[in-house]
Amino acid sequence: MQQAERAAGALLPEYHRATPECPHPERWHMYDSMTAEAEVLEFLRTLVTTTKPELVVETGSFLGVSTLWIAEGLRANGRGKIISCEFDPVVYAKAKEKVAVSGLAEWIELRNESSLEMVVPGTIDLLFSDSDMPIREAEVKRFLPQLNPYGLVLLHDASSHLKTVREAAQRMEAEGLLSCVFLPTPRGLVVAQKRAGRY
Repeated sequence: MQQAERAAGALLPEYHRATPECPHPERWHMYDSMTAEAEVLEFLRTLVTTTKPELVVETGSFLGVSTLWIAEGLRANGRGKIISCEFDPVVYAKAKEKVAVSGLAEWIELRNESSLEMVVPGTIDLLFSDSDMPIREAEVKRFLPQLNPYGLVLLHDASSHLKTVREAAQRMEAEGLLSCVFLPTPRGLVVAQKRAGRY
């Protein structure tokens, strides 16, 4: 949070190390080291306007920046909502403040709870998994039965350097749960669909 406060919303060069799939991370930008890369935020918003989800679930709100970009897409669509959870109460309070002054609050339901415990009613059209890395596999598996078969699962922090999320996605693909595409961004982004139920 201190890094985000120091940056005060300014775009900074991405600082994650080079990987075989992304040898020039400095070509990307970031607001802070926890929020998704600026280009990934743009991708999220465009994905929302492209696929028109009714229900988006985000895990790991952090300061709410990605939540707001997704909500901008929902507002442009004129429909839908995002349910986003943040486990840390201090970080959640900061995210709540940001949402309150954003003009996007009507599209957002922000919760202070664990992704492994929160109950989300209905069919999920887009799941953005960006919480604590060791629990990503468990949370995706938890929400998978609720996922629209034509919906999307996105897992952030899936670079070959960070490994944990990448290996989790590879396991879920090997188990026949997901079909994955690994986008070569500095921190890595998986775009996936569940295999069950598609025609």
